[in-house]
Amino acid sequence: MSASPALGFSLLPGAVELLRVQARELPQRDDFCGAFCGALALEAAGVRAPGGGPLDQDDVARAAGTTVSSVPHLSLLPAGESGRRDYRIVPPFIGEDEESGTSAPGLVRAIEELSDGRLAAVPFDGPWSESTLAGVFDAALALERPVTLAVNVATRHLWGARASAAQMLAYLLDGELDGPPPDWDVGHFACLIARASGPAGALYAIADTYASLGVHVQPRERLALALRRPDMAPGGVVAVVDSADAPGLRERALAAGLHEGAWDNGSVAYERQP
Repeated sequence: MSASPALGFSLLPGAVELLRVQARELPQRDDFCGAFCGALALEAAGVRAPGGGPLDQDDVARAAGTTVSSVPHLSLLPAGESGRRDYRIVPPFIGEDEESGTSAPGLVRAIEELSDGRLAAVPFDGPWSESTLAGVFDAALALERPVTLAVNVATRHLWGARASAAQMLAYLLDGELDGPPPDWDVGHFACLIARASGPAGALYAIADTYASLGVHVQPRERLALALRRPDMAPGGVVAVVDSADAPGLRERALAAGLHEGAWDNGSVAYERQP
């Protein structure tokens, strides 16, 4: 009898707590995907508000200058989602023809500001390939303290969220890339939390911002393409780490071929008055 192919699994530090917070906070409020991910990163790292309560997606949105479309774009949501506009703050609204959401520089600023410098939010704008994706994941995996990888992707290039066990194994064992069609078609932030490896490929686990998406897996080829976001404004990864871990993460990520820098994902940012 031949031996079964070996499969490996790696979970990022802090991912268990991040999943606990994700389950409590779902779903994101409209246009708050980046702020939602920022809130998960803060709480997974143990950062709380001055009064001891959690820093939620509204706190991050306010600090990041997140903008909201004046007209709900319900047709752009994943199937089964009806949107959510019960904002705790009054967000800045913009015209429906403008690109709402959270900018990458805004998310970086918000995390570092709300953590009072305890956390560093390190943005990487590419170039994105299977190799550099593995590089940033391995750099995060090497840490002992909690780390969150907020990925800014084009969802049109991803598998749908309901891949079957047969499809996942066909990919890991044989490299079969056929999977469920994409659930939706937007630029989007979500959190990369784990990786499963097989002889023919690697699947990355994504903790998403809607209950209908939950946690889903993506082939490395699909996720790298989604980060490149062809025919759309650029994407990238914000690595949220303890400030003491930032130099080592930078060194490993840059050695893997990545460039540190915040990208312009097209979202209009609201600039707060001093």
